[in-house]
Amino acid sequence: MLTIALVDRIGSGLWASVSVLYFTYVSGLSVTQVGTLAATAGAIGIAGAPLGGRIADRFPLTRVLLAVQLLRALASLALLTTHDYALLLAFSAVGSLGDRAASVLTRLYATRVAGPGRVRYQAVHRTIANAGWALGGLAAAAALALGTTSAYQWLLSGDALSFLASALLTLRCGEPPSASRIVATSKTGAPATKPAGTNPWRDRTYLAYVATETVLFLDDAVFKVGLPLWIAHAGNAPHGLAPLLLVLNNVMVVALQVPLARFGATTAAARALLLPLSAVFALGGVAMALSATGRAVTATLLLAASAAAFTLAEMLHATISWELSVALAPRTAQGAYLGVHGLALRPTQRRATGRHRGHHHRPGRLVDLRRDHRPDQPDSAPPDPRSPRCDAIVSADGYCE
Repeated sequence: MLTIALVDRIGSGLWASVSVLYFTYVSGLSVTQVGTLAATAGAIGIAGAPLGGRIADRFPLTRVLLAVQLLRALASLALLTTHDYALLLAFSAVGSLGDRAASVLTRLYATRVAGPGRVRYQAVHRTIANAGWALGGLAAAAALALGTTSAYQWLLSGDALSFLASALLTLRCGEPPSASRIVATSKTGAPATKPAGTNPWRDRTYLAYVATETVLFLDDAVFKVGLPLWIAHAGNAPHGLAPLLLVLNNVMVVALQVPLARFGATTAAARALLLPLSAVFALGGVAMALSATGRAVTATLLLAASAAAFTLAEMLHATISWELSVALAPRTAQGAYLGVHGLALRPTQRRATGRHRGHHHRPGRLVDLRRDHRPDQPDSAPPDPRSPRCDAIVSADGYCE
């Protein structure tokens, strides 16, 4: 399953970094259309988490995961077949459903297989997943240097092939034991009654926990959206700092996620980390706010400290969230409960918009998302840097990067 995580995330890194560019330049969608597609597909995809978890409680987990991986592959390949907006929206929504379901199913598999060692397994899994994202992103960045329609299509094809490879690898995984699926024999017979307390939608304690999780998972939005926007608009820190902070985030996760896992190895330990987690979140926010009052060097140091704090909070929360979401769920309905918890999780892949990490393209090549310019057409004149349409970084020769 760890190998599957690596292959899956490499494919996700290939597509997530360029999905906006693909829809803009290859499919010819406007910025408004891309935004609507992303929002609609993401909203529909949310249902994938509880749906996948509920199905996994009733059918063999590996078979459900295999079906979901194939669904994701088909959705990715289907995007290559059309530029019709309605069809792109439909295929993106199906893929988003699969992404959400796959996230819950892989967590459920790890929970059933790793048992008491699930926290360390989660840390290793997350480290490998981040490495996969990085590898996929680097490959995508190299392909973007070509600046052609074929490059985007090959990246999307690579994403689909990663799902197919994950499906094939899933066939080699053994079915983990499940308390929710009891096999009746001639000696034991069928269970007389359905286990009680297996509906997460009626469990107020668990729903309240999921609501708090939704707030804590905002670290992803703050770090990957808030910090870059802050740097771009505050004006007292170099714009090149944004990608460096994302590199810092990846390096810290790969280096520290596993060592930090031991501090939340039990339910009691995970609960005790909630207060330190809140303090680290607050420190990150304070450092980010103070960066607006200093000059370039001071702002850079404060933003680096803020990024480090948010990354530490992200790692602590990953450990806490995994352990408490499982500990609060009854063993006979783990899938259904983790599915509801998946509503709070950020998706492993944003199919319509991706984890767009601000890749900077070479001037004169597909450099401004706001230009209605296709990669197979001649380059047009540089946009006016003073125009509101050019709201990204402007390079020395006048092109938006």
